Amino acid sequence: MAYFSIKFLAPSLPNPTRFSKSTTVKLNATPPQTVAAPPPEVAAERLEPRVEEKDGYWILKEQFRQGINPQEKVKIEKEPMKLFMENGIEELAKIPIEEIDQSKLTKDDIDVRLKWLGLFHRRKNQYGRFMMRLKLPNGVTTSAQTRYLASVIKKYGEEGCADITTRQNWQIRGVVLPDVPEILKGLEEVGLTSLQSGMDNVRNPVGNPLAGIDPEEIVDTRPYTNLLSQFITGNSRGNPAVSNLPRKWNPCVVGSHDLYEHPHINDLAYMPATKDGRFGFNLLVGGFFSAKRCDEAIPLDAWVPTDDVVPVCKAILEAFRDLGFRGNRQKCRMMWLIDELGVEGFRAEVENRMPQQELERASPDELVKKQWERRDYLGVHPQKQEGYSYIGLHIPVGRVQADDMDDLASLADDYGSGELRLTVEQNIIIPNIENSKIEALFKEPLLSKFSPDPPILMKGLVACTGNQFCGQAIIETKARALKITEEIQRQVSLTRPVRMHWTGCPNTCAQVQVADIGFMGCLTRDKDKKTVEGADVFLGGRIGSDSHLGQVYKKAVPCDDLVPLVVDLLIKNFGAVPRETEETED
Repeated sequence: MAYFSIKFLAPSLPNPTRFSKSTTVKLNATPPQTVAAPPPEVAAERLEPRVEEKDGYWILKEQFRQGINPQEKVKIEKEPMKLFMENGIEELAKIPIEEIDQSKLTKDDIDVRLKWLGLFHRRKNQYGRFMMRLKLPNGVTTSAQTRYLASVIKKYGEEGCADITTRQNWQIRGVVLPDVPEILKGLEEVGLTSLQSGMDNVRNPVGNPLAGIDPEEIVDTRPYTNLLSQFITGNSRGNPAVSNLPRKWNPCVVGSHDLYEHPHINDLAYMPATKDGRFGFNLLVGGFFSAKRCDEAIPLDAWVPTDDVVPVCKAILEAFRDLGFRGNRQKCRMMWLIDELGVEGFRAEVENRMPQQELERASPDELVKKQWERRDYLGVHPQKQEGYSYIGLHIPVGRVQADDMDDLASLADDYGSGELRLTVEQNIIIPNIENSKIEALFKEPLLSKFSPDPPILMKGLVACTGNQFCGQAIIETKARALKITEEIQRQVSLTRPVRMHWTGCPNTCAQVQVADIGFMGCLTRDKDKKTVEGADVFLGGRIGSDSHLGQVYKKAVPCDDLVPLVVDLLIKNFGAVPRETEETED
């Protein structure tokens, strides 16, 4: 099998003359001007790549197989990408799942290797059924794609539903293995793929949900996220050069001053910046969340022109693939490698893997305005295209049913251009609506369910899957998040949104560390010493140019005790007013 390569056409670029130095400010992609710590000493043998190409796939070398984690052993035992690239899924799908479970090899296929195809077996709570995660660069999808996904989950009845994720993509639920080959063919026909969206792969490239339509955008991120996704998946045919990473890896391309893309929590973030009259990107690296450690991304002190967006992604992935830890899974994210090599050492490894073996230093002329009030995209807003608007719809905790998806597709066709945009807050934007159609759109019944103007505390509510479907989740999240938020709204009123995120376990898929108030599921004891579902409460996460991660405020709070705790936090920290006080004053 030949090494994957593809020639990428450069997307249309913004006019560099649009960006004057008077409108730029320094942001955290430019290294601070301080005396750098001396780089750690790294032995030459440590820089020997730990993987090698064999028969078209990348595998861990024999001498580096001591002390590796169980997932690495599964990859060595059988290459996961063969299930897709050599049609192994066709034969696997014919085997009854009870028979599959009788062999460790095939059991690992359905529990681990199928994640390379975006399929997650819900063994604990939905035995024999799978969640399928799609790739959806920049969160952009079409009405036809949405209808196809709806048709898939519709046949599974109560077992089938869909979720919008915090990486701007769809996850569909209820899938059974015998249907997978047909579903994969259907995805291809509508221009979708689920390939390389789970386990030790690159996740969905996130971009500005208002790309191309925002009057205030810095750059349209869609060409770049599309190029990245094409590279990562080999144009949906598979790219084994980047499918055997030490752990998962998250990229984003920033195109707005609002930083809707959350660059500080990505392994690689492209921050728009000009250099010598050229448009390009400064790079942030290493941001991640895990059960044991969470870190914000740091400057790589590198700037790339637009032509190098894909090459630098490839170089960083190869450095991570070649040198990253493969032992304790809690220490396998890319930031641990950056810690070991030092930023300059890691940068040198990336530079060595660039086509010209060089990287320019970061530019001080960053284009994201630091003093910028983050805009609300929910509701109706004018586009840069005269006579058109977009509408942001609130999707409560991101959960939709098949009929909802069909209805959303119809709205996109009837009022827009047949396009939908997913956001990292689990909401949906319909762009390209003629202003003359807005009045009629507001009369559509679906808007009573997916409101463009939800209650203020609902606006920033995010929740992971929870233990309804996810075997790792400790608590139920989605229904509980809605119920508790509704009760809080009955007790207090606010004048500004407060972002509240719920995650079912320490893996923090719902990113509680970036929320104003976050809830991480745990088990605890109530006042009667009975074991109950609870949450560690986080406080103070910020997004935007002054981003930082929240910290634990109080641990192991029983879920039944959360309402008074949150009410108190909202009054003391966010200017909430008790409703009975409000009524008395009136």
